[in-house]
Amino acid sequence: MKRTGLLLCAMFLSSVAMLAQGARNIKINEVQTKNTAGLLDSYGQRDAWLELANTAYSTYDVRGMYITTDRRVLDKSLTVPQRISMMSCIPNNDERTTLSARKHIVLFLNSNPSKGTQHLTAKVDSDKPLWIALYDGNAIDIIDSVTVPVLADDQSYAREKDGAAVWQVKSKDSVTPGIENYIHVNETKIAKLKREDPHGFGITVLSMGIVFCCLALLYVFFRLLGIFMSHKEALAKAAKMQPIKTAVKTGEIIAETGHKTKVILTDGIQTGGIDKEIYIAVIAMALKQYEDDVHDIESNVITIKPRQTYWNVLPEEPIMP
Repeated sequence: MKRTGLLLCAMFLSSVAMLAQGARNIKINEVQTKNTAGLLDSYGQRDAWLELANTAYSTYDVRGMYITTDRRVLDKSLTVPQRISMMSCIPNNDERTTLSARKHIVLFLNSNPSKGTQHLTAKVDSDKPLWIALYDGNAIDIIDSVTVPVLADDQSYAREKDGAAVWQVKSKDSVTPGIENYIHVNETKIAKLKREDPHGFGITVLSMGIVFCCLALLYVFFRLLGIFMSHKEALAKAAKMQPIKTAVKTGEIIAETGHKTKVILTDGIQTGGIDKEIYIAVIAMALKQYEDDVHDIESNVITIKPRQTYWNVLPEEPIMP
C-alpha cells in the first residue's frame, strides 16, 4: 500500500514538473505599446499588443495563464486572489491558445474581453516604461517578464530572435506580430544559413550524419545481399547432391507403399491397393462416355483378303514329284 502511494505521488510530482517545464518554454516575444497604423483586431481597431512564443518543439496550451502590467503583484505577502485581481487571465475558449512547436499568439492589451478571447484588460501607458509579466496558472510562479521602454508610434520592443535573451527596438517596417521575429524578405537561404550557423558546426554535423547514414545503409544492403547469395548457392548445391535425390525418391516410394497397404487392410487384398474412389471414377467416366456416345464403335467384322494356295484345293490327280 505504501509503495502504491509513493508511486502515485512520484507520478503526480513528475507530471507537475513536466507541466512547469513546458510553461517555461513560453516567452514574451514582442510588445507594441503605441499601435497607430499597425495590427488591427477583428473590429478594425488598433490596441497595444504583446506576442507570446512557444520556443520548444512540443505543444503547450497557454490558457489559464496570466498577463499583468501591475508591479504590485511582486509583493509576496499578497494572497492568490489578491494577485489574480491585478492580472488578466488568458481565456480557454479559443483553439489558438494551444501553441504547437515554434508557434505564436498575439494578445491585445488595454482592451475589453467582450471583444474576444485575445483581448485582455491589462493596462498600458504608452508614455511611460511598461513592465509586463507572464504568470503561470497558479498566479504565483512568474514565467517571464520584461520592461518595455517608451516607444515611438508603431515601433515594437522584441527579442532579437524567438526566445533570445537580447531585446531590441524594431522600426515599424520590421514589426512581426504572430510570426518569427528575425525575418528579412530579401534574405537568401545562404545568408540565412550563415546567420544561423556562422561557424559551420551545424552544416558539418548534418553533412557527416548524412554520409554515415548512407554508408550504414550500404553496409546493411550488401551484407544482406551477401547472406542471400551464399544461401542461394548452398541450396543449389544441395539440390544437385545425389543422396538427396535418392532420399526424396525413397520417401515417395515409402509413402505410396504405405498408402496401398492401408487400402488393402481396409478394403481387402482383392483391391490391389487401389482406392475405391479410383474404380468409381473410372466406371463413372465410362458411363459418361457411353451416354455421350463417344465410346469406340466396333463393326465386329474382320476383313481378310483371300489368297489362293494349294492347301485348300483337293487334288484330282496325284501330284508327281
